Amino acid sequence: MTAPPPGTPPPLAGGPHGPAALRPLLDTVLDALRTGAHERGGPIPAGGPDAQAARVRAALGDVLPAHGTGDHEALRTLVHTLAAGAADPADPLCAAHLHCPPLAVAAAADLAASALNPSLDSWDQAPAASAIEALVTRTLAAEFYDTPHPDALVTTGGTEANQLALLLARERHGPHLTVLHGANAHHSIPRAAWLLGLPPATELPTPTGVLDPHRLAEALATTPGPVLVTATAGTTDAGLIDPLHRIADLCDHHRADLHIDAAYGGLLALTPRHRHKVAGLTRATSLTVDLHKLGWQPVAAGLLAVPDTALLAPLAHQADYLNATDDTEAGLPDLLGRSLRTTRRPDTLKIATTLRSLGRDGLTRLIDHTCTLAQHLADRLDTHPRFTLHAHPTLTTVLFRPTHADDTQVATLRRTLLHQGRAVLGRTHADGRLWLKATLLNPHTTAADLDTLIAHLEGSTHP
Repeated sequence: MTAPPPGTPPPLAGGPHGPAALRPLLDTVLDALRTGAHERGGPIPAGGPDAQAARVRAALGDVLPAHGTGDHEALRTLVHTLAAGAADPADPLCAAHLHCPPLAVAAAADLAASALNPSLDSWDQAPAASAIEALVTRTLAAEFYDTPHPDALVTTGGTEANQLALLLARERHGPHLTVLHGANAHHSIPRAAWLLGLPPATELPTPTGVLDPHRLAEALATTPGPVLVTATAGTTDAGLIDPLHRIADLCDHHRADLHIDAAYGGLLALTPRHRHKVAGLTRATSLTVDLHKLGWQPVAAGLLAVPDTALLAPLAHQADYLNATDDTEAGLPDLLGRSLRTTRRPDTLKIATTLRSLGRDGLTRLIDHTCTLAQHLADRLDTHPRFTLHAHPTLTTVLFRPTHADDTQVATLRRTLLHQGRAVLGRTHADGRLWLKATLLNPHTTAADLDTLIAHLEGSTHP
């Protein structure tokens, strides 16, 4: 593709000529992704933060040059630099966080969303995208709630969904709402209470890693209402699931609302092999679910689900240039009440494409496989003389540590592997000690890959 004459505006991604403009650029992007990954040669670039920052500075040079370098050079340089310096969740040894490798079909759909650039703050900016979102959100909400009018909002992830859940509870019960949560809860729960001007959230100890119904019963008996209890289905540190039915029973008895943060574990409801682990999700007044974890979507792809769309009414908002009353009365969909954000990407396009491509059976196979991988790694570590397994995994997170190492040595081992670019593992405290954390979300990981991880750890733990 020849460069446009000087003074000609650069080509656009949309419109009838957009695909022709994009095609050669995509070749450049894909080549740069390949060469960058080859240069990196592992799950993360070696050398640590200072070395990586120096590489980026050297590659980019003048961030805002006086004269442009052209599309292809800019893409080659920036995409190569990004890929060479990535912590790539598609590498089997990149397993620190709830950071999934996105499916190719989902990333390809996301390209279309970027090219067309719908914004879901008014129907006249997103006619088809708004209809897709409505179908997808209601279909997914119906997976959790067997009610006449289940619904879900699209969010940027668990943090936004949890904040929305607390906001809706505040609007139902007033500003004196007390939030009870376990010490295992995501940090966004107490933070949301602070942001919303609620009383400081009450943290209940979770010595076994999950919310203890007996401690919750004591708290509910001594806390004046109104109360919102937040439970967790998939903790970030160990992937543990609170006893949801028992918690829901207590909430019913004390007339407290229940929100369940199932950002990690919620999609287990789709798989017959594992859905028993999240039994009780349907009893929540609101439910957080992320598809950029065990749904293999590019960030962001979060949901807040509710059993009845009427529960979302407090979010209604009017701005004449986006949802004029007469337009709404004439039948144009009102989108402003679907989010606290105004400009929003059509994140349900990639979700819908993935669901259509894989089907229920294909998605559940991926979930089942990654859970099996985690069990395999746990079994290998449990029988290994040089490592101690914390517990067999509930989801896909495995906690372990070198048997004879102290906490300082465990932390140093993790950083050593990072600086060497050999493996990316997380860390968390449990039972008063520091543990390494492997979060397996890559469905292409093999038993041989896990053996390689263990070999790297063995090599780094020799006296």
